[in-house]
Amino acid sequence: MNSKQDVLSEVTRRDVIDTLNLSGVVYHGRLDEPEFLGRLFDLTTLPSFDSRFQNASGDIWQHRINNDDWDDGWVWTDSRFNLLHGPSETFLAFLAEMIHPIVRPDPGEAAKVCEMMNTVLRREGWELAESKQIAGRPVYVPRRAGSPRLPALSAAKGMAERVDRAYVHRQVERMEQAIEKDPEQAIGTAKELVETLAKTILADHGQPLPTEADFPKLVRAALKQLNLVPDEIPDHAQAAETIRKLLMNLATISNGLAELRNAYGTGHGKPARTRGLSARHAKLAVGAAATMAVFMQETAEEMGKRK
Repeated sequence: MNSKQDVLSEVTRRDVIDTLNLSGVVYHGRLDEPEFLGRLFDLTTLPSFDSRFQNASGDIWQHRINNDDWDDGWVWTDSRFNLLHGPSETFLAFLAEMIHPIVRPDPGEAAKVCEMMNTVLRREGWELAESKQIAGRPVYVPRRAGSPRLPALSAAKGMAERVDRAYVHRQVERMEQAIEKDPEQAIGTAKELVETLAKTILADHGQPLPTEADFPKLVRAALKQLNLVPDEIPDHAQAAETIRKLLMNLATISNGLAELRNAYGTGHGKPARTRGLSARHAKLAVGAAATMAVFMQETAEEMGKRK
């Protein structure tokens, strides 16, 4: 969030806070306040406003749990967190954490609080949107309002949830969040997602990685390990080859756009009027990569069931 349009104004922040207060929403949900704040900030490194304690962890416990002599709205104006005037990312992350399943386990209540905040946030082009699910409950992240909801990306989220690998989760989330605000990052991450799934498939089958750092060779090696078409289908070999070609074409799209992205990277100086890749390029790369990754993973899962 570097441009002026990415900055969330103090007016909007106060409106969100007022909306929550008027509705009686307790920001920390079922957690106590130090526990909630510790999920976002390292309280042991923040100063104490009470000379009896060494850090924020101690004085928050003293004044909100032991004595409870601070005003209920203290957190919004506490300079250590700087929610009103600090980075927009911090404020939005704070709101997203308020409706995390650990903080607010009732998905109905979380959705209600989310929409309450979104009604205000959308005035400046932001919203909290579902990114993934934990135990069937949505996890929300901030994003530009109206960001694309690609069907392939939704499928990729489900795939990431099933494989339960944190790195895959982060790649899918990073793609979604970057499509509009950083298309070049989304494109690069799209290629990385396919690389990750290909390497995982090879590792799961006890196969070494190709000796050359070549993306197409890596994908081909992974596809060889997969039964792309069930054996009982007529003309199995021909159908498998056709699917292999389709998947390689998808991989070529991701690879080609990633190579194009390199021409617009940050490592070299360029003319002031140089324009980078746009969200439409990112949608193409993300859609192709997500479609391919989901197909590869589902095929691997099906093979596992048959075995």
